[in-house]
Amino acid sequence: MSKEKLGILVGGGPAPGINSVISAATIRALLQSVEVLGIRDGFDHLMKGRLEDIRPLHLGDVSRIHFTGGSILGSSRANPTKKDEDLVMVVESLHRLGITQLITIGGDDTAFSAMKVSEKAAGRLRVVHVPKTIDNDLDLDPSIDSFGYNTARSLGVELVKNLMVDAKTTSRWYFVVAMGRKAGHLALGIGKAAGATLTIIPEEFPRNKPTLRILVDILAGAIIKRLAEGRRYGVAILAEGLAEGLPEEDIKRLGDAEHDEHGHMRISELNLGGSLKKAVYARLAGLGVAKVNVVAKDIGYELRCADPVPYDMEYTRDLGYCAAKYLFSGGHSAMVSLQAGNFVPIPFAQLLDPQTGRTRVRMVDIKSTRYAIARRYMIRLRRDDFDEPALLSMFGSVCNPKQSAEEFKREFGYVVENEAPPLDLLHVRDRESNGR
Repeated sequence: MSKEKLGILVGGGPAPGINSVISAATIRALLQSVEVLGIRDGFDHLMKGRLEDIRPLHLGDVSRIHFTGGSILGSSRANPTKKDEDLVMVVESLHRLGITQLITIGGDDTAFSAMKVSEKAAGRLRVVHVPKTIDNDLDLDPSIDSFGYNTARSLGVELVKNLMVDAKTTSRWYFVVAMGRKAGHLALGIGKAAGATLTIIPEEFPRNKPTLRILVDILAGAIIKRLAEGRRYGVAILAEGLAEGLPEEDIKRLGDAEHDEHGHMRISELNLGGSLKKAVYARLAGLGVAKVNVVAKDIGYELRCADPVPYDMEYTRDLGYCAAKYLFSGGHSAMVSLQAGNFVPIPFAQLLDPQTGRTRVRMVDIKSTRYAIARRYMIRLRRDDFDEPALLSMFGSVCNPKQSAEEFKREFGYVVENEAPPLDLLHVRDRESNGR
């Protein structure tokens, strides 16, 4: 009988597919006669030396959990990297349990913690990390989604689809805030798939941070453009990470927010949608635009513990298998990934941003064809609108008193300054060659 023991823990927020990773890794370990211990609540109990809630996992515990959302091991944002004594206690707790191998499941913060635990263990413990986040912002190859993202997007699209019908039925706008602490992948994925009126993400502002003023004017401009077309309704998807990028004075206008154990602002505590609603009302009223009905709606926690779609079920079972198999083959200190259908370990050292010393975050590539197509289908003020005086006059006619083309341009022209050049598919290869 093998003396090896495998520990499994989950850190950060929930994402659909966690249980599937736990199941696949556990089954693979048990087939190799390796005992598996399920560690409750991430690093929390390990940091405190409390081991009573850590229990063995058996086949009957995990054989069908891949169908379900949530995490049978719970999760937490406990951060063992803040104090050296916490890291020491985590390693000592794992040693007391007899754990020789550890699988962590989580996002960028949990990956960083796993790396630091591996370093502190100094060879006594082999650690691999399985990347998960509905934000889809882990530093993987651009063609690879992090697990949980596709399920969250699918459910998000269903919710937005219903809101789009409601918006048209009741002649109102919805400002829908989607999760994404730094990157806009989930908001864009939901907005593009659902065909929402427009989506705003942090990556739109590469040179300057967004301000409340420009967010308000992007939304007000879209509403005015729709009104000029005879439509009093629409749905705008907003990435919650827009709030984190705002200047401090603007953040204060959104409310007070605590910070989590990893130093991140709890953006969900800020009233981004509601604050933008009030500010847009004021902006439109100042222009004399007829009353528009806006409803602010957050979709976030509803997405995190959904039962995984088949894509995420299969994907996460593969990741769990690879994580366990890689450890049992002698692998360690890496994040597991599947690229083009094949297992590719990514060493922990490659995950670090040398400037911040933290794990890198993958942002939406606003120069990509995918993003350019998304922008082309949005109904919002565009750069070419400002080349058409007749259009500008039509937009200005929604205001009271009516604005001339030049007056409207002075009010809203700046909102398109960050717009990417038009998509040119004919010469895309030439541009790539010149870039190399």
